[in-house]
Formats: sequence, C-alpha cells, structure tokens
Amino acid sequence: MVGPTEENTISNRFTRREFIAVGGATLTTAYTHAGRAKLSKARPNVIFIMADDLGYADLSCYGRRDYKTPNLDRLAKQGVRYLDAYSNSPVCSATRTALITGRYQYRLPVGLEEPLASRPIGLPPEQPTLPSLLRKAGYRTALIGKWHLGQLPDYGPLQSGYDHFWGFRAGGIDYFTHKGHGGADLWDQDIAIEDEGYLTDMLGDRTLATIDAFAQTADPFFLSLHFSAPHWPWEGPEDQAEAQRIASDPASNIVHFDGGSMATYAAMVRRMDYQVGRIMDRLQKRGLADNTIVVFTSDNGGERFSDTWPFSGRKTELLEGGIRVPCIVRWPVGLSADVDNNVPCVSMDWAPTLLAACRADIPSGVTFDGVNLFADRTRSTVPARTLFWRMKWMAQEASRRGNWKYLKIGENKFLFDLATDPLERANLKSREPELFASMETEYRLWNRTMLPISSESEAHGFGPSQMADRYDPPGP
Repeated sequence: MVGPTEENTISNRFTRREFIAVGGATLTTAYTHAGRAKLSKARPNVIFIMADDLGYADLSCYGRRDYKTPNLDRLAKQGVRYLDAYSNSPVCSATRTALITGRYQYRLPVGLEEPLASRPIGLPPEQPTLPSLLRKAGYRTALIGKWHLGQLPDYGPLQSGYDHFWGFRAGGIDYFTHKGHGGADLWDQDIAIEDEGYLTDMLGDRTLATIDAFAQTADPFFLSLHFSAPHWPWEGPEDQAEAQRIASDPASNIVHFDGGSMATYAAMVRRMDYQVGRIMDRLQKRGLADNTIVVFTSDNGGERFSDTWPFSGRKTELLEGGIRVPCIVRWPVGLSADVDNNVPCVSMDWAPTLLAACRADIPSGVTFDGVNLFADRTRSTVPARTLFWRMKWMAQEASRRGNWKYLKIGENKFLFDLATDPLERANLKSREPELFASMETEYRLWNRTMLPISSESEAHGFGPSQMADRYDPPGP
C-alpha cells in the first residue's frame, strides 16, 4: 500500500487526450481459465466502494495531473478500467436508488430527485434490493458510510437488506463534527452514536474491522463502503479548524460558497485512496483478495474542484461531466487484469451483475433494467441498448445509443457524436435529422413508462441557473 504522502510509482498509462469515448466497442473483459475452475468451488465476496461527487478524471489513472492516487491506480492495473461508465443520475440519492434496486430510479418516488428532506419518503422496505437478495442467498451484508435513501423510523439500511450499518443517513456531514443540516448524524445500526475522528479514516477503520469479523466464518459477504469524500464540506484530514469555522457559522454549513481549494480537494481524494489501499492490504492478509470482487466508482459526476476532462458539465447536469464516472473492477479469479473496457455501463447494472456472479437466485417477479456485465463469456459483446436520463432542474433529458447522444437543456435540443466530440460542442441534429427524430421519439416512449416528476421533486439548492450561466448552446 502507498501512503497518502508518498509519491506514486505507477505511471499513467494514458494521456488526457486518449480518453475519447468509443461506444459499441468490443467487450474486452475476459474470464481467465483458472478463474472458471476456482469459481466452481467458492462464491465470491463483494466489496462495493462508492465515492461521492468524484469526477471522471479525478483519479490519476483516469488523467488527474496535480496529485496521484496510487492505490486506485494499482486496482485498475490489477483489474478492469471502464472508460464509458455512467451514473444513473447527476445527483446522489437517485443514483443510489438505481444501484440498490438494479432499476431506473424513476420507477420509485424516492428516486425522482433530491432533496429528500422536503419529501417524507424513502426506499420501501418491501422493495427487493441487491443486499436483500444476497442475504437470502446466504451472504452476510453490511453498509459502511452513506445511506441517503430515507430516514428512520420507516426507512434505513437495516430495513432494506443490510445486516449491519455504521455511517450516516443524510446527504453529507462534516468530516470532524459529523453533523449535517439536521444535526448529529452518525449511527451504529439504528442507534445514534458520538465518536471522534476524520470521517474518511473512520469509515476505513470500520471497514477493516468488518472484514476481520466476516473472515471468521466461511460464509461469503457483501460489504458496501460508501465514502462521503470528496463531497463538501471541503475538509482534508488536517482541517479541524475549518470544521470549527463551519460549526460556528450555520450559513456556511448550508451553502459553503467560500470553502475549499485545489489542495484541500487533493487531500480529500488522496486520503480516500489511502483507505482503499488499506482495505486491499487487509484482504490480502486475510487470504480473501483473489476471490473478492472489488468495485470502485462514484455516485455522479464531479463538483467544484473536480476534473471531468475530456467532458464538460458537472454534478446536477446531464452533460457528460455530470454523469460519466470512473469505474474499476478487480476480481482475479474471474476477470483478466490490466484491461480497459469501452462498453457503456451504468449504476443499475451492478445489481444484476453481482447477483449473477454470486449465484444468487432471483425470485419470480423481480426484474432489472440493468444488465449483467459479466454475462457473455463466449462472444465478447454485450447487447446493444439505449440508456436514458432525465432531470427536472433545467428541464434536462438525455439518452445514449452507441456513440450518439440526445440531449435537451431547457428548450434547446442537441445531437452529439461522443466518439468525435466528447465535449459536446457540435450539434449534429440538423445534419442527422432522422437519427435525431428517432432518438427523441425513443426517449418520449421510454419516459412514458416512468413515474412523472412531481412538483415536490424540485431540485432545490443547486443555485441559480448554474448551467445557463456556463453553457453556451451551439444553436437552438
């Protein structure tokens, strides 16, 4: 493991100009021959690690230049790096709804956009979830970190399939005081607790303790580690003074317009990278590293200090920078190492993928919108499909079919070729009118199958027309 202050010894394999999306490409994820034999004997463990508001190029193995993430770089070298990975939404709880259910979040009221605080709803306990289905299959389950899918007494991780929960329930808390907009927000199971420490380190420590506990028995486990980093407030591991300043100024805890710096952001991401390294070391020490599926990704695109190159846009926006995310998967007995995958995937794919890899039975009537990314071991391609997004704020709509992307922002409509124009600057709807009309119609048909966005799902708090201030659309 490389510590948070050490230099990275792994060189970047790609320049920043080599990250242009190439959709519809061959699926290069390959199952090893040795892995097939081992998989017949033992079901894999799973550790699903999700960062919060991490931009596409915020890891050095995805192009970040001003700091290094050596442990995540090593994870990518040892596994599969997805170059066309998406979040289901440009905001947090909507993506988490899709992740845990394997379905478009727009099928449930909890997934219709944030903030949840203005809507007394959450993930229904009766909804089949990735952890609940794995638990029925004999897996021990735990969530460490962020929940953000509803509050007690009606909603929570323990009500939706997790045996153990240690973390916070709201969208974000201070890294030192562990307080959010609703006050103290640190929990062990359903019991409020107080503890001291830097949140990223505390989540890392708790994950190590949970791995140690799970390693005492032969039963497989599913462990979700949902970091707060690098979500605001902008506090690195040495920024206790900033936490005190925010605590003394309630307005700062709400808007935090004056917080942070590039150096602070780097410290936050590097500390998360450090904890990932500790986790991988512990898996190795416990003899679990080879048959544990480790997934690392983000819940949506980056925020204020993120790098989203070669894309434009950020969190809350359906431009690529708001929904394109880093994604790394390591599974030595099941997947080849040092592989780049260009096939578009999305958050809701991980439920059917991991359930299949863990050989969990799917009850009759349980269906997924996501696909099993590991399903095709003989051909090398996944079925062609169109992915869809929508966002009430700024009346945003989007879909991707192959390399083509339909996008609507307010009254402006676009057609982009992501293979040649990842920055989404050349509007081709007039050059390709039939394709544009086809994709717009396809979006309308899909949207009719989803819940309508009610007036209660307004995305408050995103600021006055952020996109309109920064994005100059190339024509109506």
